[in-house]
Amino acid sequence: MPADVGVKIAVVGGGSTYTPELVEGFVTRDDRLTVDELVLLDVDAERLDVVGSLADRMLRRAGWTGTLVRTSRRDEALDGAQFVIVQLRVGGQATRLNDETIPLRFGCVGQETTGPGGFAKALRTVPVVLELAEDVERRGAPGAWLVDFTNPTGLITQSLLDRGHRAIGLCNVAINMQRGVAKQLGVEPERVQLEHVGLNHLSWERAVFVDGVDRLPELLDTAMDTVAKESEMPAELLAALRAVPSSYLHYYYFTNEVLERQRSGGTRAEEVMRIEAGLLELYRDPSLDVKPKLLEQRGGAYYSDAAAALVASLHAGTGDVQVVDVRNDGAIPNLPADAVVEVAATIDHDGAHPLHVAPLAPEMLGLVEHAKAYELLTIDAATSGDRVLALKALMTNPLVGGYDVARPLLDALLEANREHLPRFFPN
Repeated sequence: MPADVGVKIAVVGGGSTYTPELVEGFVTRDDRLTVDELVLLDVDAERLDVVGSLADRMLRRAGWTGTLVRTSRRDEALDGAQFVIVQLRVGGQATRLNDETIPLRFGCVGQETTGPGGFAKALRTVPVVLELAEDVERRGAPGAWLVDFTNPTGLITQSLLDRGHRAIGLCNVAINMQRGVAKQLGVEPERVQLEHVGLNHLSWERAVFVDGVDRLPELLDTAMDTVAKESEMPAELLAALRAVPSSYLHYYYFTNEVLERQRSGGTRAEEVMRIEAGLLELYRDPSLDVKPKLLEQRGGAYYSDAAAALVASLHAGTGDVQVVDVRNDGAIPNLPADAVVEVAATIDHDGAHPLHVAPLAPEMLGLVEHAKAYELLTIDAATSGDRVLALKALMTNPLVGGYDVARPLLDALLEANREHLPRFFPN
């Protein structure tokens, strides 16, 4: 489709405080992506009104002449949509608080996308997103794309692609790293391309190409202290890996340290609740027509760039390189072809085409294979409501540790999420 042909974009979870990020991204890419209709879909009428009103003011300030629709009706949002962006949270921040606190009672890290908290979120979310994808196939435009930003992104994308849906997963970890490295090197971000390998929230940067030249060895050899400080990883670890782990590797490499910190401090969920309350209060200001500075604390830095760039590239077929969650298809030679991985890929009308890289080193491969086995079991458990499969999945999670922990932990997680897990509680 030509870049100047207008499209309809539906945002599922349009009442999210992230939405102004998306709006900004679309406004700044109108040269490659003409949006005729932007639909914000949400079941929370109050949030939809507040966030939608700010979105409208931002769009009008930018001189946008398209149509903004706010609705709670899925059919209205999806009918004829060429792109459907998913940023929903089943159960809201209250369920996130459970995800971050229940595991602590069992000696496990509490986090919303990794460990047992990520497991609980996956059980709630996978069936909802799969049902949504079926509606997109029925109601969306021919060849409609589903872009998933909902966590756990890699696991959800795996479930979508395994069922034949036209979907791509997206996270802002890689673009954060790209912008950080560009700043450190004093170059334009567009000149930096990462060799980002692994799974969503379980990844490493093995190379940092600037104009085709890998600058990571130079950084590790001459600016190790700075790289260590920026990544919050010990210099000795970076020297051993000759790579930079994503921040989520803290949960795996320093589990006991993270656990102690979580036990003595407040949760990220509580912090996000306070930030969201402040954001919504700011959004209510009828004079506000730009995203507020506070939004940077929400955790969505560069989300607008990542999401809008992906949609624009799919639409315009530009063939630029972006980091996405996509089928491996031989890109990482020692992982299965059908495994969803997070790697750099060229983006065009037909989707994401992963760039081939060297095999994962054993210390990376072992952790990735472990986590992928957990993901596949969790998808099966989420779609079936089978408690035996759920127990196997939780036992397999790298951050749980065994049957004696997994069995009572599973009971607690299922009970806390009972209202969101009809497959596990059919009666």
